[in-house]
Amino acid sequence: MPLYNFKKIAVVPTSKDFINIILSKTQRKTPTVIHKNYKISRIRSFYMRKIKFTQQNFHDRLSQIIQDFPKLDNIHPFYADLMNVLYDKDHYKLGLGQLNQARHLIDNVAKEYLRLLKFGDSLYRCKQLKRAALGRMATIMKRQASNLEYLEQVRQHLARLPSIDPYTRTIIICGFPNVGKSSFINKITRADVEVQPYAFTTKSLYVGHTDYKYLRWQVIDTPGILDHPLEERNVIEMQAVTALAHLRAAVLYFLDVSEQCGHSLEEQVSLYNSIKPLFANKPLMVVCNKTDIVKVDELPEQKKELLRTFEEAKVPVMSMSTLTEDGVAEVKEQACETLLAFRVENKALGKKLDPVLNRLRVAYPKQRDNKERPPCIPESVIVKKQTQQSRKRKLERDIEEELGDDYVLDLKKNYDIPEKYKYDIIPEIWEGHNIADYIDPEIFKKLADLEHEEALREEAGMYAVPKIEMDETMQEIRELAQKIRDKKTIMKQEARLVKHSTKPHTPRTATAKVRERSVNRLEKQMSQLGVDLESNEEAHYKRTRGRSKSLSRPPNKKMRMESEPRARSMSRPPRDLSGVKDPAMRQKLKKVAHKAISKKVGKKGLKGEADRFIGTKMPRHLFSGKRGVGKSDRR
Repeated sequence: MPLYNFKKIAVVPTSKDFINIILSKTQRKTPTVIHKNYKISRIRSFYMRKIKFTQQNFHDRLSQIIQDFPKLDNIHPFYADLMNVLYDKDHYKLGLGQLNQARHLIDNVAKEYLRLLKFGDSLYRCKQLKRAALGRMATIMKRQASNLEYLEQVRQHLARLPSIDPYTRTIIICGFPNVGKSSFINKITRADVEVQPYAFTTKSLYVGHTDYKYLRWQVIDTPGILDHPLEERNVIEMQAVTALAHLRAAVLYFLDVSEQCGHSLEEQVSLYNSIKPLFANKPLMVVCNKTDIVKVDELPEQKKELLRTFEEAKVPVMSMSTLTEDGVAEVKEQACETLLAFRVENKALGKKLDPVLNRLRVAYPKQRDNKERPPCIPESVIVKKQTQQSRKRKLERDIEEELGDDYVLDLKKNYDIPEKYKYDIIPEIWEGHNIADYIDPEIFKKLADLEHEEALREEAGMYAVPKIEMDETMQEIRELAQKIRDKKTIMKQEARLVKHSTKPHTPRTATAKVRERSVNRLEKQMSQLGVDLESNEEAHYKRTRGRSKSLSRPPNKKMRMESEPRARSMSRPPRDLSGVKDPAMRQKLKKVAHKAISKKVGKKGLKGEADRFIGTKMPRHLFSGKRGVGKSDRR
């Protein structure tokens, strides 16, 4: 189980989703309707409950986000520096700090508006105070949009980081890019690190696990490091530097003796000297890779001199080739043994070993009178041991040691059947039956006779199929049957094409039912609905006057000024009376409209037709409303 499991951090929603989640929850979990007989004290408590509930939800959700993210001061220095390299420590702390500040601001807003609500003297004022409180909380969360987005990106990247245990047995592989680090970790572990013939293929830390002496070992593949000052190194190189600086592990420094990585042996030794302070208090090994191209013994004297500097510094140098796997197992074993010895030595120097040693005491008795006192074994025990050894069953291994090369493994001697049947090829007796009773000695002769008889029958033409000559009638019937089969196949294919076609089909009702449109039918239907169309026959319609005619008006006619208001006709009926003139039908339509509105309001939990409805898609269980009076066994 990893020490730091960043995959358990909850998802950080965007500011818009954050507000929608909290307000939707408030709407679902708190009462939504105020009746006209409520006292003002009850109305105040109604809206105070909504503000408290919203504030508590904001507080809990923000607290969860702040607590889930790791605190840089409380985690291992390796992870603290790694997060500083990847995400910038100041930006990370600022993001969490601003969420913490937003949480305090929301708490203060709720406290302030709850105090004001105590003095609310009407339903309108209480409602407006509630709206203002929820609006200010939502505004505070809107301002945290960039912080929430940044923290969500950090969470996703943290979840992709490898699970590294800083306290377990660890081997770190480092060196220039393209010297064979990833190939080595692929050989000794089950990791599948990408290997390509160009630099910086590995851009982050990779972890593999291997077993040695029944112990689990953690092998870390670091990105390549270039030889330049620390402040000029990029994020990829700084990950390797962070692992080397903080993890107590065995370090394998890889050298490419063939110089195919694009860097000479002198540059690789120079990099070793520049990062040498990172290897302090760690077991170190230098590994010369790619010896399948150039062996260490074949190197020029000048380059051999560079390798001798490691031996003078008492740093073990080993050679191997990841291509041919020569020396790979030896390098792994040597690294594990060196790290084990180093850990044992550190524990011996520490204070943890003293309490354990104090519990152990081994007594070594001294001779008092220079007399030998051999161990005293009673004679009865000696006799019993001898009898047990004589009765001891001879094992197959003992027989093999006695006979040597003459030994032949014989499994039939242990068969649980009588001795005379053990070595039979076919036993005489099998499950109480005599096998000889079931054997026919002339079976092969009978088989040969049967085969000879079949050959004679074939020669005589017994199995030949007679040719039937068909007359003209039969020929016509056969041709007609073939045509019928072909027609059936074509009809099936056409039906399949029609069935799977994407063209629109005309419904049967449209073809079967003929629409009858007439003026009499229209008048009849409209009269049933209460609309009178008979009075329209004598109606006189005035033709509208065109703009061009106004210019040819006689000069004695006064033109009405545009500023004069036109007299409004007082004969126009109200809007709800203009469509239907029958009073009974009008009353019926009002009832239908009222029923439709009340159904809509009741279904969506609205206070009225103009109440705000947030059309957010939610799971079905969130649409369940309050239960009325009645049974509760609805499941």
